[in-house]
Amino acid sequence: MENLKTKTDLLEENNNVDTQDQSIQQQIDQNVQDEQDSNAIAVTHHVDTEYGASQIQVLEGIEHVRARPGMYIGSTGERGLHHLVYEVVDNSVDEALAGHCDKVEVNIEANGSISVKDNGRGIPVDIVPKTGKSGLETVMTTLGAGGKFGGDSGYKVSGGLHGVGVSVVNALSEWCEVEVRRNGKIYFQRYEKGKAIEDIKIIGEEENGRGTKVTFYPDKEIMETLDFDYDTLTTRLREIAFLNRGLNITFTSYQEVEPKQEIFYYEGGIKSFVAYLNENKEPIHPEPIYVQGVKDNVSVEIALQYTSGYNEVVLGFANNINTPDGGTHITGFRSTLTRVVNDYAKKNNLFKDMEQNLTGEDVREGITAVVSVKIPDPQFEGQTKAKLGNTEVRGIVEQIFSENLNHFLETNSAVTKLLINKFIDAARAREAAKKARELVRRKSVLESATLPGKLSDCSETDKEFTEIYIVEGDSAGGSAKQGRDRRFQAILPLKGKILNIERAREDKIYSNNEIQSLLIATGLANAKDLDNKLTEADLLPGDEPDFYFSKLRYGKIIIMTDADVDGAHIRTLILTFFFRFAKPMIEKGYIYIAQPPLYRVEKGKKTTYLFNGKQLEAYVKEHGKDVQISRFKGLGEMMPLQLWDTTMNPETRSLLKVTIDDAAEADRMFTTLMGEKVEPRRDFIERYALEVKNLDI
Repeated sequence: MENLKTKTDLLEENNNVDTQDQSIQQQIDQNVQDEQDSNAIAVTHHVDTEYGASQIQVLEGIEHVRARPGMYIGSTGERGLHHLVYEVVDNSVDEALAGHCDKVEVNIEANGSISVKDNGRGIPVDIVPKTGKSGLETVMTTLGAGGKFGGDSGYKVSGGLHGVGVSVVNALSEWCEVEVRRNGKIYFQRYEKGKAIEDIKIIGEEENGRGTKVTFYPDKEIMETLDFDYDTLTTRLREIAFLNRGLNITFTSYQEVEPKQEIFYYEGGIKSFVAYLNENKEPIHPEPIYVQGVKDNVSVEIALQYTSGYNEVVLGFANNINTPDGGTHITGFRSTLTRVVNDYAKKNNLFKDMEQNLTGEDVREGITAVVSVKIPDPQFEGQTKAKLGNTEVRGIVEQIFSENLNHFLETNSAVTKLLINKFIDAARAREAAKKARELVRRKSVLESATLPGKLSDCSETDKEFTEIYIVEGDSAGGSAKQGRDRRFQAILPLKGKILNIERAREDKIYSNNEIQSLLIATGLANAKDLDNKLTEADLLPGDEPDFYFSKLRYGKIIIMTDADVDGAHIRTLILTFFFRFAKPMIEKGYIYIAQPPLYRVEKGKKTTYLFNGKQLEAYVKEHGKDVQISRFKGLGEMMPLQLWDTTMNPETRSLLKVTIDDAAEADRMFTTLMGEKVEPRRDFIERYALEVKNLDI
């Protein structure tokens, strides 16, 4: 049964994973250190005979990529598939960063392949002395080859520092074709599964032609899916255009009857990015504050704008790479913002009755900010590049931001006064929230024996093996309590629709009865340590110690609502709570959505459960019209055994793990659907109304 393993089993699994991770990282580091000759990796095979040299298999770079694709692109699923596109696009963007390219065309071709074309310098085609091959073939087939490791013609700033990007894409493609426009000629070479199948050849002439076009078709023997998602690629390409002011990116899909096309070009750069993120919010000042500067070859760009809302959105990028875990650039930004605002307010006697300084939390209420740095030698923590580690960057960001922010506050007194008043209001609300939070915590201590009134807890106490179902209403709660496995499954029924925290400050959140139950039952009441949060000045680079997952009581938090419109609304409210109040819970993979069936279909003595109208339509088409169809109006109508078999049994159920692939787009969506403004919500509904199928009203 799922989750019910011994602690010894788990310890062994964890040790194995740790060993694997260490081995993988060592192999990746080896690839990075050697530009050309690091691609020989020994793999031992155990046989009955004596172990010797004949038992060693040598995997060259391309073979190793195909054998262990997850080491290079993260996964062979949808995320890894799109990562292939990003690697090729990043090469074109590197040309733009070097000042040699201003146009990039990305196409999903009719045959399912992807083409990326730029007007850069074109990959060199002359012979590389070390390899005896053309520059093009060397770059396409050799790990660690490229112009990103120094030299006069190399890239001063680049995201793909390991130089394995396009060769990895080539290795994981069924076929790949490259056209290079350079020296007045058009060069061409085709590859299959990472290897050149012909010599480079000239296929035409173009007097002023320049640039590179890479077309690839992922290998279906390796990738789990070959279906590129238009919206996913749109989001990333739009982001790249925002981060590189003046770069024109055209994205077209030829897989529809009528080709779909988007053109991304933003003269305002990250200022336009902030305005885009805030388009469904109410800005306090009309224009985003913009800061730009260069020091010690480090370029810093910051754009920020405050809204009337309460949520903080701060996005960090280093060499166009999103750093969701922050890093030194974000630490420098936050510490400077807090210090400069406090200094200005004290200097101008704006604190009035305030007994203490504003906190970082106060001055970031309602902020939307983008911090982008371009660094010659970025140091990322971990292969995922989720956090920037360059210690010198913090000081550079602090100096550039401090000078410019001071100037803005001094020369925009009307806007500054509005902002200071907002920060003071936030501080007062924080104090009110602190009192409300203490009440919840005292309540959690007093009720530690019984926990919230309607919670049915499980007998297991180790959260590695436990899960809690959040259900709507007493009726559904009753079925779930009777149908569950009491050893490891807890049930928490919530009464009606919880507070929409998109429109509420923290003091209101803590005062809501249903949210109090949720906080206490899960352990979140004690997990978020806001009282003792360190100030930004006290933090080590990138640290944000505001969550303690050890206080949580369950390893899985499963939202289980009815499969109708009301159930979807309640589910969205609960997801809004976790996204705004406890986003690390989603990022660490704690939140799941149950998938209860919508229909029960009987044919003869056989009973089948179906989860949506599409499945029902297919079933009826296959088995005829002589079937009995029952529709569940809610979880409370299901017998406990039915609920267990279809939705709660780890061996037969289907759970959706909630993830955040793009925090900026997720923020925009929650604002659109759950925010104060009605117009954006109506526009969204009208835009997508025709795409809705089987709407249950």
